[in-house]
Amino acid sequence: MIRVAQVAPNIFPTPPEHHGGTERVIHDLGTALRSLGVEVTLFAPSDSATHLPRIGSYPSLAALEHRYGRVAPGVPAALDALQLEALRQRLGDFDIVHCHGEFAHAALLGDRRRHSLTTIHWRVDELDRALFFEGFPDLPVAAISAAQGAGIPAANRAGVVHHGIARDRYDASLAPGEHLAFVGRMTDQKRPDTAIRVARAAGLPIRLGGTIDVGNPGYFDREVRPLLAGDAVYLGPVDDAEKGALLQGAAALLFPIDWPEPFGLVMIEAMACGTPVIAWNRGSVPEIVEDGVTGFIVASEDEAVAALARIGAIDRAGVRRRFEERFTAERMARDYLALYRRLLSA
Repeated sequence: MIRVAQVAPNIFPTPPEHHGGTERVIHDLGTALRSLGVEVTLFAPSDSATHLPRIGSYPSLAALEHRYGRVAPGVPAALDALQLEALRQRLGDFDIVHCHGEFAHAALLGDRRRHSLTTIHWRVDELDRALFFEGFPDLPVAAISAAQGAGIPAANRAGVVHHGIARDRYDASLAPGEHLAFVGRMTDQKRPDTAIRVARAAGLPIRLGGTIDVGNPGYFDREVRPLLAGDAVYLGPVDDAEKGALLQGAAALLFPIDWPEPFGLVMIEAMACGTPVIAWNRGSVPEIVEDGVTGFIVASEDEAVAALARIGAIDRAGVRRRFEERFTAERMARDYLALYRRLLSA
């Protein structure tokens, strides 16, 4: 039996209550790996409500902010250091250490790097990642899309594993709804303002769910709030049940990203609900959305409006079927298990 440590970030509990796609993926991965006979130990904050064996004595950053309000800038680094110390004390207990954070763990692992795997859940084309890769050329890194993987040096590339989610989290709705959906952070990377303009131009109401981005809090008040009205309603953060209801009742999900999206978890969440996706041609989108099958890939607001006029041609049962074939947690776990075995045999 392979013994694997899954090391989650300390920003949110694992799994998350609302926002936190990374933590959701990690928990689904750990659960699916256990079903394949892997011994999984989760390193995650103490407020994590998980059935997985867990190590971690300190709460998440989100829990500390809820308790104390604004916390000092050094708190995230302190939480990471405390978690890595707990990992250091137990390194000999694991065959593979799979880290989903960034940077500091690579130094801690030392000569164990060859039997580790790092998944970066963010873009990799910025200076901090370039310095990281240069300093640790022997660190195996799994890309979450080929688009992301193109920015990872060849020496680090261990493979590409697309995200997956629990097969039974969402049920498919085969009857298209009358509204459009947007789910994501309220930020200029995700462009909820574009989604509202497209919906309005198409003559369709839109419902928006997601958190206001803490890194860009002024964006919502400046760009989104002025566009809200009876046909464009902001629901606030949505949990799994609320997200499922929003997506199941939607004619389509709008995904008007304005950055090199490394994956885009909400796209496969929509597919699990049988809901087609209209997504902008950036980053991983061409790998996730099959144009004309699970949605449409567009390059502008006008193209999105035109795609909405054809959305009835998408078979919602077929959308769900492609989710089950491509984006379940079981498939993700099998792909990662193959990488673990390859690393152990190298």
